[in-house]
Amino acid sequence: MSKYKHVIFDIDGTLLDTEFAILQSLKDTVVEILREDMPVEKLKFALGIPGEVALRRLGISDTKTANRKWNEYLLKYKSSIRLFEGIPALLTSLKAGGYSLGIVTSKNRNEYNEDFASVFDMACYFSRVICVEDAPYPKPNPAPLITYLSLSGISAKEALYVGDTAYDSLCASGANVDFGIALWGNSAKGDIFADYVFHAPSAV
Repeated sequence: MSKYKHVIFDIDGTLLDTEFAILQSLKDTVVEILREDMPVEKLKFALGIPGEVALRRLGISDTKTANRKWNEYLLKYKSSIRLFEGIPALLTSLKAGGYSLGIVTSKNRNEYNEDFASVFDMACYFSRVICVEDAPYPKPNPAPLITYLSLSGISAKEALYVGDTAYDSLCASGANVDFGIALWGNSAKGDIFADYVFHAPSAV
């Protein structure tokens, strides 16, 4: 870890346990718009990519309206969203160790503020936050991480990206950034390529 200057995190599934809320609210959205009761397992592809991209893949053309409905349904499950155990201690330890901390997320800026920054007292830890509209292409394209590196004035070798999905891994690989997979949210994701495998926040 000592070779890195920046440790960059994904949010959903990495800092926040949001899987249940995201998938159940998407299921409700699909029922309303497509009139189809789709199993949650078939919706897991949506984890880690921008909402409008996921909705397009479901065949929904009016993604702006659907995304608004999805966010409205999300409120119904918001009480289930929490920080993973050990995240505050991890961020405090990394900051004390001299690392700069950042975020690269598929959330838009409004979702970042409403779902994370305004709810959990963690935003102060991060010196730079790249949301989906801050880069020309979303994950799995490397553009979000490349944007982070450029704005921070660092090389790819000076950063470690920690995330939980194949989209995060592909984004890191394309940007030549080392990737650590966060398995504390779902230990079944071990087949995703990673330079480091973290089974708990304390292992980062």
